[in-house]
Parts: sequence; C-alpha cells; structure tokens
Amino acid sequence: MAANQGGRTRRRLSTEERREQLLSVGARLFSESPYDEVWIEQVAEIAGVSRGLLYHYFPTKRDFFAAVVERESERMLRMTAAVPGVPAREQLAAGLDTFLEYAHAHAHGFRAFHRADAAGDRTIRRIYQRALAAQERQILATIAADPELGEEARRRPDLRLAVRGWLAFTTAVCLEWLRRSDLTREQVRDLCARALLGVIAPP
Repeated sequence: MAANQGGRTRRRLSTEERREQLLSVGARLFSESPYDEVWIEQVAEIAGVSRGLLYHYFPTKRDFFAAVVERESERMLRMTAAVPGVPAREQLAAGLDTFLEYAHAHAHGFRAFHRADAAGDRTIRRIYQRALAAQERQILATIAADPELGEEARRRPDLRLAVRGWLAFTTAVCLEWLRRSDLTREQVRDLCARALLGVIAPP
C-alpha cells in the first residue's frame, strides 16, 4: 500500500488486476478510434503506468490489440449465453440486439478485428476461429434444446455448416450497416433473424 498526495492509501494492483485494467482501457480506446490512431503511450498514461510496464504485459501493440479482442469476444459470448427454457426465437432476437448494440458502440474495434482477420493476421485469426467455434456451439445448443426446432435440427447433418454460413452473413451485414447505417438496428436484427430461421426451420 502506497500513500498518495492526499494522504489516502492506494492499493497495489495484482498482476491479473493490472492486466484487466489495461485491457479495459484498450477496449475503450479501440472502440473510440481507429487502430492506427491508438498509441501505447496513450494507454499507459490513462492507466497511470509506465510504457515499460505495459510492454511487460504486451510486447507489441498487435499483441495488446489481440488480447483486447480475445477479452471482448469472451465477454460477448457471456452476454449472449443461452438461457434455459427460453424459446430459441426469443433468444435469437435478444442475442442479436445485444450483438448489434455492442458492435455499434465498439465500431472501430469491430471493424479492426475483421480487417485483421481478412488480412490473414495469424494471431487475430486464431482468436477469430476460437470465437467462431464457441458461437457455433452456443447457437447449436440453443437450437437443440428448443422444443419446436430441436428435433428437426438434430436430423440435419448440414446444420453446423448452415450456422457457420449464417455467422459469416451476419458479420458482413453488420459491417455494411456500420459503414452506411441506412437501416435501423431493429431492421438489421430482423433481417439476420429471418436468415437464420430460414435455414433451420423445418421444411
């Protein structure tokens, strides 16, 4: 514990707490500004640490951005986690609302993440593939547990591929929406929901 100028004590952060603090600062900065306009010195100054300490946790800016993306991907999965007993259609609408609201609020980071994946950045691609697989599992589990869609879905050998295609479709729609914003969030949500229900609904 170290005393500050006002005579109060300030608790020294643990390694995990400090890392979480830095990632929180990064998530805010990458959501507010394009990747190229975020500087490591900025992050260190806001967090009240030396640039050397920041580099101790994250050797490069790319490593730092990758860690921010991974943290935010995990957070998004928690925010859209399945709720037992709630119909899949309701969960789909609520999950898309959460996803689109988050993407809009973190537009710069969302775009930077997908640009890095498209450019073949290996670090980002690994994070992207893990997040994609987790999203697939989450959606498939929700569909399987649904009394209306589950039984039919379990007989569909192409369902996993359909869900993966839908995730790519939703990402493309979201990126275009962020670029032009001609549609409301509700319109984008309904478009994406209809697309998924169209491929998983019984014929």
